[in-house]
Amino acid sequence: MKTFKTLIILLSLIHINAHAVAAKEHNAFFQALKNLCGKAFEGKLVVDFPKSEGFDGRLVMHVKKCQQDRIEIPFHVGENRSRTWIITQTGSGLSLKHDHRHSDGTPEKVSLYGGHTQDRGWDQVQSFPADDFTKQMFVDNEIPQSITNTWKLYLYPKKFFSYVLVREGREFRVDFDLSKAVKVD
Repeated sequence: MKTFKTLIILLSLIHINAHAVAAKEHNAFFQALKNLCGKAFEGKLVVDFPKSEGFDGRLVMHVKKCQQDRIEIPFHVGENRSRTWIITQTGSGLSLKHDHRHSDGTPEKVSLYGGHTQDRGWDQVQSFPADDFTKQMFVDNEIPQSITNTWKLYLYPKKFFSYVLVREGREFRVDFDLSKAVKVD
């Protein structure tokens, strides 16, 4: 019994120590993003291979809702307001989810997909490989090529924010200019 208690204590210390190391970078990234709350920024499609449909028009990210552990960023593509990125502090890192809604506010069939950080990342860069929920959703909706998706967010305050999607044979990247805020309707 004493050995079991010692093992539990050691595992707890390892978990606390690993979390403390990882949390510094996650917290710095989250706080830098939170500092943009209430502002919107225009973006430019930099990489889109192979070309996807539906990304014509003005690209705007609006860091709209900021709570203690959750940030919601609507991503506007022209008049399309169906996309919102949700970044959440989970206690073991950061989660990125994509909330897609119809114009009446109901969720689209493929929504709330995303991933969770698997390493500490950096203060300016975090990666989100597809989580199990997302992989299952992609398989169920006959888009299995997306199960290897990794989303990356780059944040250099007062310079740029980049949203990137990569997988074998696919790369998508939008850069947002953080040097000047824009108005959104």
